[in-house]
Amino acid sequence: MPPTDSTNRVAIVTGASRGIGAEVARALAAHGRHVVLVARNAERLEQLRSDIESGGGRATIRACDICDQAALEKVIEDTAAEHKRLDMLINNAGITRDNLVLRMTDEEFDEVVTTNLRCAFVACRTALRPMMRGKWGRIVNIGSVAGLVGNAGQANYAAAKAGLAGFTKSIAREMASKNITANVVAPGFIETDMTSSLPEQIKEMAVQAIAMRRMGQPGEVAAAVAYLTSEDAGYVTGQVLTVDGGMTMC
Repeated sequence: MPPTDSTNRVAIVTGASRGIGAEVARALAAHGRHVVLVARNAERLEQLRSDIESGGGRATIRACDICDQAALEKVIEDTAAEHKRLDMLINNAGITRDNLVLRMTDEEFDEVVTTNLRCAFVACRTALRPMMRGKWGRIVNIGSVAGLVGNAGQANYAAAKAGLAGFTKSIAREMASKNITANVVAPGFIETDMTSSLPEQIKEMAVQAIAMRRMGQPGEVAAAVAYLTSEDAGYVTGQVLTVDGGMTMC
């Protein structure tokens, strides 16, 4: 694999079919990256690809269930082989299965930890090989403020996101000498499909806990990811950047 340059960067974004993932893909494409869109819903990915390309960007679709380890590894390996490089990996795909601890089933716990943490591990392990060959890389894992402060009814989700932070810091230490950075962006309450289904009373209570007194937008999270994957962030690694309107600063 030849040395990388800044003009043809290739980025993989998981969970790219909607919400934060879609906005991250758009932001990276706007910065000139060739974005590989990964999610299960091929129809939504096709619409996103069309939007990106109509704006002058470049995108490729790879419909995949990230919990299918062999399929996920193949997507990453095929991307690196096709482009002869892989520069960025954004692990955004995630799920929730909310319940109080006393009522939470083994399946609810395991499914969330598998999707939100183990799949990120598989993706990072696979992506690091081509990044090391290219002597450049940016990994951004999408965490959550729940992983920093916990959240009632989300012990499984909080555990997975807290684990993701420790996992990312470990990668940062292992890869620092290889010119590969690894960071976490931890959103707070962001207006997405996931939060739109919450009762209005819960939304109002959440907003009152946010210093800026509003929910965030997916584009504001995407901007943080765009920075951490840029040339300018080459000396930033092992960090957890909260994008939460000041909700957890205390």
